Amino acid sequence: MKKTCILFLIMLLSLPLYSQNVTKVGTTAAGFLNIDVGARAVGMGSAYVTLSDDPTGIYWNPAGLAKINSAQTMFSHTSWLLDISFDFAAVTIPLKGLGTLGVSAIFLTMSDMERTTIDQPMGTGEYFSAGSYSFALSYARNLTDRFSIGGNAKFIHEKIYHSSANGIAFDIGTLFETQFNGLMIGMSITNYGTKMQMNGRDMLIQSDVDPSISGNNENINSHLDTDAFDLPLMFRVGCSIDVLKGAGNSNLIVAVDALHPNNDVEYMNIGTEYVFNRIVALRAGYKSLFARDSEVGLSFGGGLQYRIMGFTELKLDYAFQNFGLLKNVQKFTLTLGF
Repeated sequence: MKKTCILFLIMLLSLPLYSQNVTKVGTTAAGFLNIDVGARAVGMGSAYVTLSDDPTGIYWNPAGLAKINSAQTMFSHTSWLLDISFDFAAVTIPLKGLGTLGVSAIFLTMSDMERTTIDQPMGTGEYFSAGSYSFALSYARNLTDRFSIGGNAKFIHEKIYHSSANGIAFDIGTLFETQFNGLMIGMSITNYGTKMQMNGRDMLIQSDVDPSISGNNENINSHLDTDAFDLPLMFRVGCSIDVLKGAGNSNLIVAVDALHPNNDVEYMNIGTEYVFNRIVALRAGYKSLFARDSEVGLSFGGGLQYRIMGFTELKLDYAFQNFGLLKNVQKFTLTLGF
Protein backbone atom coordinates (compact mmCIF):
# COMPACT_ATOMS: atom_id res chain seq x y z
CA MET A 1 0.00 0.00 0.00
CA LYS A 2 2.83 2.38 0.84
CA LYS A 3 4.52 1.76 -2.50
CA THR A 4 1.22 2.40 -4.29
CA CYS A 5 0.78 5.77 -2.55
CA ILE A 6 4.34 6.83 -3.41
CA LEU A 7 3.82 5.87 -7.06
CA PHE A 8 0.54 7.81 -7.14
CA LEU A 9 2.25 10.93 -5.72
CA ILE A 10 5.02 10.69 -8.32
CA MET A 11 2.41 10.53 -11.08
CA LEU A 12 0.61 13.60 -9.70
CA LEU A 13 3.85 15.58 -9.49
CA SER A 14 4.67 14.61 -13.06
CA LEU A 15 1.40 15.86 -14.55
CA PRO A 16 2.45 19.55 -14.80
CA LEU A 17 5.63 18.51 -16.57
CA TYR A 18 3.68 16.57 -19.18
CA SER A 19 1.14 19.36 -19.66
CA GLN A 20 3.91 21.86 -20.32
CA ASN A 21 5.24 19.68 -23.14
CA VAL A 22 1.91 19.65 -24.97
CA THR A 23 2.11 21.83 -28.08
CA LYS A 24 -0.56 23.28 -30.35
CA VAL A 25 0.86 21.68 -33.49
CA GLY A 26 -1.83 20.09 -35.65
CA THR A 27 -4.72 21.90 -33.94
CA THR A 28 -5.77 24.02 -36.94
CA ALA A 29 -7.30 23.36 -40.34
CA ALA A 30 -5.87 24.28 -43.75
CA GLY A 31 -2.26 23.64 -42.80
CA PHE A 32 -1.20 24.27 -46.41
CA LEU A 33 -1.66 28.00 -45.73
CA ASN A 34 1.58 27.82 -43.72
CA ILE A 35 3.64 26.58 -46.69
CA ASP A 36 5.91 29.44 -47.73
CA VAL A 37 5.45 30.97 -51.18
CA GLY A 38 8.16 32.13 -53.60
CA ALA A 39 11.73 30.93 -54.18
CA ARG A 40 13.27 34.29 -53.29
CA ALA A 41 11.57 34.33 -49.88
CA VAL A 42 12.39 30.69 -49.10
CA GLY A 43 16.01 31.17 -50.16
CA MET A 44 16.25 33.96 -47.56
CA GLY A 45 14.99 31.72 -44.76
CA SER A 46 11.44 33.11 -45.10
CA ALA A 47 12.46 36.44 -43.55
CA TYR A 48 10.34 38.33 -46.04
CA VAL A 49 7.66 40.43 -44.37
CA THR A 50 9.47 43.68 -45.32
CA LEU A 51 10.64 42.59 -48.79
CA SER A 52 7.32 41.58 -50.34
CA ASP A 53 7.42 44.05 -53.25
CA ASP A 54 6.37 41.38 -55.76
CA PRO A 55 3.29 39.16 -56.23
CA THR A 56 4.34 36.92 -53.33
CA GLY A 57 3.45 39.87 -51.09
CA ILE A 58 -0.10 38.52 -51.28
CA TYR A 59 1.14 35.74 -49.00
CA TRP A 60 3.77 37.50 -46.89
CA ASN A 61 2.54 41.06 -46.47
CA PRO A 62 -0.06 42.55 -48.84
CA ALA A 63 1.20 46.06 -48.05
CA GLY A 64 4.27 45.30 -50.17
CA LEU A 65 2.11 45.22 -53.30
CA ALA A 66 1.91 49.02 -53.13
CA LYS A 67 5.64 49.13 -54.04
CA ILE A 68 5.07 47.38 -57.39
CA ASN A 69 5.50 49.82 -60.30
CA SER A 70 4.41 47.61 -63.21
CA ALA A 71 2.07 44.73 -63.91
CA GLN A 72 3.57 41.39 -62.90
CA THR A 73 2.66 37.75 -63.34
CA MET A 74 4.19 35.02 -61.19
CA PHE A 75 4.18 31.22 -61.25
CA SER A 76 5.82 29.17 -58.50
CA HIS A 77 6.15 25.40 -58.23
CA THR A 78 7.34 23.41 -55.23
CA SER A 79 8.16 19.70 -55.06
CA TRP A 80 6.75 19.38 -51.57
CA LEU A 81 7.15 16.50 -49.14
CA LEU A 82 5.87 12.99 -49.93
CA ASP A 83 5.43 13.64 -53.67
CA ILE A 84 2.97 16.46 -53.04
CA SER A 85 2.88 19.42 -55.45
CA PHE A 86 2.45 22.97 -54.17
CA ASP A 87 1.78 25.69 -56.75
CA PHE A 88 1.20 29.43 -56.54
CA ALA A 89 0.05 31.79 -59.29
CA ALA A 90 -0.62 35.53 -59.04
CA VAL A 91 -1.18 38.67 -61.09
CA THR A 92 -0.68 42.20 -59.74
CA ILE A 93 -1.69 45.40 -61.53
CA PRO A 94 -0.86 48.98 -60.38
CA LEU A 95 -3.82 51.34 -60.83
CA LYS A 96 -1.93 54.63 -61.47
CA GLY A 97 -2.21 56.43 -58.15
CA LEU A 98 -5.15 54.37 -56.91
CA GLY A 99 -3.11 51.53 -55.41
CA THR A 100 -2.35 48.00 -56.59
CA LEU A 101 -4.83 45.21 -57.27
CA GLY A 102 -3.89 41.53 -57.13
CA VAL A 103 -5.40 38.09 -57.56
CA SER A 104 -3.79 34.78 -56.65
CA ALA A 105 -4.39 31.07 -56.26
CA ILE A 106 -2.69 28.33 -54.25
CA PHE A 107 -3.00 24.64 -55.14
CA LEU A 108 -1.87 21.70 -53.01
CA THR A 109 -2.38 18.54 -55.05
CA MET A 110 -1.35 14.90 -55.01
CA SER A 111 -1.88 11.71 -56.97
CA ASP A 112 -5.02 9.65 -56.41
CA MET A 113 -4.76 7.12 -53.57
CA GLU A 114 -6.30 3.68 -53.25
CA ARG A 115 -8.97 3.31 -50.59
CA THR A 116 -8.29 0.77 -47.84
CA THR A 117 -10.54 -0.66 -45.15
CA ILE A 118 -10.12 -2.84 -42.07
CA ASP A 119 -11.36 -5.83 -44.06
CA GLN A 120 -9.26 -4.92 -47.12
CA PRO A 121 -6.04 -3.34 -45.80
CA MET A 122 -4.25 -3.95 -49.11
CA GLY A 123 -6.76 -1.89 -51.07
CA THR A 124 -10.29 -2.08 -52.41
CA GLY A 125 -9.52 -1.14 -55.99
CA GLU A 126 -11.32 2.20 -55.54
CA TYR A 127 -9.28 5.39 -55.77
CA PHE A 128 -9.95 8.80 -54.23
CA SER A 129 -8.46 12.27 -54.50
CA ALA A 130 -7.51 14.94 -51.97
CA GLY A 131 -6.38 18.53 -52.25
CA SER A 132 -6.39 22.03 -50.77
CA TYR A 133 -7.00 25.32 -52.57
CA SER A 134 -7.03 29.02 -51.77
CA PHE A 135 -8.08 32.00 -53.90
CA ALA A 136 -7.36 35.60 -52.88
CA LEU A 137 -8.28 39.10 -53.97
CA SER A 138 -5.79 41.75 -52.81
CA TYR A 139 -5.52 45.53 -52.64
CA ALA A 140 -2.73 47.79 -51.37
CA ARG A 141 -1.82 51.46 -51.56
CA ASN A 142 0.72 53.98 -50.30
CA LEU A 143 -0.73 56.26 -47.64
CA THR A 144 2.46 58.35 -47.62
CA ASP A 145 5.78 58.16 -49.43
CA ARG A 146 7.05 55.91 -46.61
CA PHE A 147 4.00 54.05 -45.31
CA SER A 148 1.78 51.55 -47.13
CA ILE A 149 -1.08 49.27 -46.15
CA GLY A 150 -2.73 46.30 -47.83
CA GLY A 151 -5.17 43.45 -47.35
CA ASN A 152 -6.51 40.19 -48.78
CA ALA A 153 -9.86 38.44 -48.84
CA LYS A 154 -9.51 34.67 -49.32
CA PHE A 155 -11.69 31.69 -50.05
CA ILE A 156 -10.29 28.37 -48.78
CA HIS A 157 -11.37 24.89 -49.83
CA GLU A 158 -10.13 21.47 -48.71
CA LYS A 159 -11.41 18.11 -49.88
CA ILE A 160 -10.78 14.40 -49.43
CA TYR A 161 -12.82 11.61 -51.00
CA HIS A 162 -16.49 12.78 -50.85
CA SER A 163 -15.98 15.27 -48.00
CA SER A 164 -14.92 18.91 -48.08
CA ALA A 165 -14.62 22.04 -45.95
CA ASN A 166 -14.80 25.72 -46.87
CA GLY A 167 -13.60 28.86 -45.12
CA ILE A 168 -13.23 32.61 -45.52
CA ALA A 169 -10.17 34.48 -44.27
CA PHE A 170 -8.70 37.97 -44.29
CA ASP A 171 -5.12 39.30 -44.16
CA ILE A 172 -3.81 42.75 -43.38
CA GLY A 173 -0.31 44.20 -43.47
CA THR A 174 1.67 47.41 -43.15
CA LEU A 175 5.09 48.48 -44.39
CA PHE A 176 7.14 51.46 -43.23
CA GLU A 177 10.42 52.82 -44.59
CA THR A 178 12.26 54.65 -41.83
CA GLN A 179 14.70 57.55 -42.21
CA PHE A 180 17.45 55.46 -40.67
CA ASN A 181 19.51 54.34 -43.67
CA GLY A 182 16.46 52.92 -45.44
CA LEU A 183 15.57 50.52 -42.62
CA MET A 184 12.26 48.79 -43.43
CA ILE A 185 9.75 47.68 -40.78
CA GLY A 186 6.81 45.46 -41.67
CA MET A 187 3.92 43.65 -40.02
CA SER A 188 1.20 41.30 -41.21
CA ILE A 189 -1.66 39.27 -39.73
CA THR A 190 -2.81 36.44 -41.96
CA ASN A 191 -5.58 33.83 -42.00
CA TYR A 192 -8.01 35.55 -39.64
CA GLY A 193 -11.37 34.02 -40.46
CA THR A 194 -13.98 31.34 -40.02
CA LYS A 195 -13.54 27.84 -38.68
CA MET A 196 -13.52 24.92 -41.11
CA GLN A 197 -15.56 21.74 -40.68
CA MET A 198 -15.61 18.68 -42.90
CA ASN A 199 -18.98 17.71 -44.38
CA GLY A 200 -20.11 15.41 -47.16
CA ARG A 201 -21.40 12.03 -48.22
CA ASP A 202 -18.67 10.24 -46.28
CA MET A 203 -20.32 11.35 -43.03
CA LEU A 204 -23.49 9.35 -43.79
CA ILE A 205 -23.51 5.94 -42.10
CA GLN A 206 -25.98 3.21 -41.15
CA SER A 207 -26.20 2.37 -37.47
CA ASP A 208 -28.27 0.50 -34.91
CA VAL A 209 -29.88 3.00 -32.52
CA ASP A 210 -29.89 0.49 -29.65
CA PRO A 211 -27.93 -2.75 -30.22
CA SER A 212 -29.32 -4.16 -26.95
CA ILE A 213 -32.81 -4.38 -28.47
CA SER A 214 -33.51 -7.21 -30.89
CA GLY A 215 -35.89 -6.87 -33.80
CA ASN A 216 -35.30 -3.15 -34.50
CA ASN A 217 -33.92 -1.66 -37.71
CA GLU A 218 -30.15 -2.05 -37.77
CA ASN A 219 -29.62 0.32 -40.72
CA ILE A 220 -30.89 3.70 -39.60
CA ASN A 221 -29.31 6.55 -41.56
CA SER A 222 -27.05 8.57 -39.29
CA HIS A 223 -24.71 11.51 -39.82
CA LEU A 224 -21.30 11.95 -38.21
CA ASP A 225 -20.35 15.46 -37.10
CA THR A 226 -16.68 16.43 -37.24
CA ASP A 227 -15.09 19.13 -35.11
CA ALA A 228 -14.67 22.65 -36.48
CA PHE A 229 -11.07 23.87 -36.45
CA ASP A 230 -9.57 27.36 -36.50
CA LEU A 231 -7.48 28.58 -39.39
CA PRO A 232 -3.68 28.86 -38.89
CA LEU A 233 -3.57 32.49 -37.73
CA MET A 234 -0.12 34.03 -38.09
CA PHE A 235 1.36 37.31 -36.85
CA ARG A 236 4.61 38.45 -38.47
CA VAL A 237 6.80 41.44 -37.67
CA GLY A 238 10.22 42.11 -39.12
CA CYS A 239 12.84 44.52 -40.34
CA SER A 240 15.40 44.63 -43.13
CA ILE A 241 18.14 46.92 -44.37
CA ASP A 242 20.27 47.20 -47.51
CA VAL A 243 23.82 47.40 -46.18
CA LEU A 244 25.54 48.32 -49.47
CA LYS A 245 22.76 50.46 -51.01
CA GLY A 246 24.00 49.96 -54.54
CA ALA A 247 27.65 50.70 -53.85
CA GLY A 248 29.74 49.06 -56.56
CA ASN A 249 26.53 48.03 -58.36
CA SER A 250 25.81 45.70 -55.44
CA ASN A 251 23.11 45.32 -52.82
CA LEU A 252 23.32 43.33 -49.62
CA ILE A 253 20.00 42.92 -47.80
CA VAL A 254 19.80 41.53 -44.28
CA ALA A 255 16.35 40.64 -42.90
CA VAL A 256 14.94 39.32 -39.61
CA ASP A 257 11.34 38.25 -38.91
CA ALA A 258 9.65 37.24 -35.65
CA LEU A 259 6.54 35.05 -35.91
CA HIS A 260 3.70 34.21 -33.54
CA PRO A 261 1.42 31.40 -34.83
CA ASN A 262 -1.69 30.14 -33.08
CA ASN A 263 -0.70 26.51 -33.66
CA ASP A 264 2.94 26.48 -32.58
CA VAL A 265 5.53 28.29 -30.47
CA GLU A 266 7.10 31.63 -31.44
CA TYR A 267 10.21 31.55 -33.60
CA MET A 268 12.41 33.72 -35.82
CA ASN A 269 13.57 33.69 -39.43
CA ILE A 270 16.78 35.31 -40.63
CA GLY A 271 18.06 35.75 -44.17
CA THR A 272 20.34 37.66 -46.49
CA GLU A 273 20.50 38.43 -50.21
CA TYR A 274 23.40 39.68 -52.31
CA VAL A 275 22.55 41.19 -55.71
CA PHE A 276 25.15 42.19 -58.29
CA ASN A 277 24.33 44.67 -61.02
CA ARG A 278 20.60 43.93 -60.58
CA ILE A 279 21.10 40.72 -62.55
CA VAL A 280 22.47 37.95 -60.34
CA ALA A 281 21.27 37.23 -56.78
CA LEU A 282 22.61 34.83 -54.14
CA ARG A 283 20.59 34.07 -51.00
CA ALA A 284 20.86 32.18 -47.72
CA GLY A 285 18.88 32.01 -44.51
CA TYR A 286 17.66 30.01 -41.55
CA LYS A 287 14.02 29.35 -40.68
CA SER A 288 12.38 28.41 -37.36
CA LEU A 289 15.15 29.67 -35.10
CA PHE A 290 14.25 28.87 -31.44
CA ALA A 291 11.34 26.63 -32.54
CA ARG A 292 10.91 23.29 -30.80
CA ASP A 293 11.05 19.96 -32.67
CA SER A 294 11.35 21.67 -36.06
CA GLU A 295 12.89 19.86 -39.02
CA VAL A 296 13.15 23.08 -41.05
CA GLY A 297 16.44 24.94 -40.96
CA LEU A 298 19.02 26.11 -43.47
CA SER A 299 17.98 27.31 -46.91
CA PHE A 300 19.78 28.88 -49.85
CA GLY A 301 19.10 29.86 -53.43
CA GLY A 302 19.73 32.24 -56.26
CA GLY A 303 18.11 34.14 -59.07
CA LEU A 304 18.58 35.79 -62.44
CA GLN A 305 16.90 38.92 -63.72
CA TYR A 306 16.89 39.94 -67.37
CA ARG A 307 15.05 42.54 -69.44
CA ILE A 308 13.78 41.30 -72.81
CA MET A 309 13.51 43.80 -75.66
CA GLY A 310 13.66 46.65 -73.19
CA PHE A 311 10.18 46.28 -71.69
CA THR A 312 9.55 42.75 -70.41
CA GLU A 313 11.36 41.85 -67.19
CA LEU A 314 12.05 38.18 -66.65
CA LYS A 315 13.01 36.76 -63.24
CA LEU A 316 13.89 33.16 -62.52
CA ASP A 317 14.49 32.12 -58.91
CA TYR A 318 15.43 28.85 -57.21
CA ALA A 319 15.52 27.82 -53.56
CA PHE A 320 16.65 24.73 -51.65
CA GLN A 321 15.29 24.14 -48.16
CA ASN A 322 16.60 21.52 -45.76
CA PHE A 323 13.92 19.53 -43.91
CA GLY A 324 16.13 17.26 -41.81
CA LEU A 325 14.66 13.76 -41.58
CA LEU A 326 12.15 14.69 -44.27
CA LYS A 327 15.01 15.30 -46.76
CA ASN A 328 14.61 18.60 -48.64
CA VAL A 329 12.29 20.81 -50.65
CA GLN A 330 13.07 22.60 -53.91
CA LYS A 331 11.17 25.61 -55.19
CA PHE A 332 11.13 27.34 -58.60
CA THR A 333 9.57 30.73 -59.39
CA LEU A 334 9.10 32.54 -62.68
CA THR A 335 8.10 36.22 -62.72
CA LEU A 336 7.23 38.36 -65.72
CA GLY A 337 6.98 42.16 -65.47
CA PHE A 338 5.42 44.35 -68.15
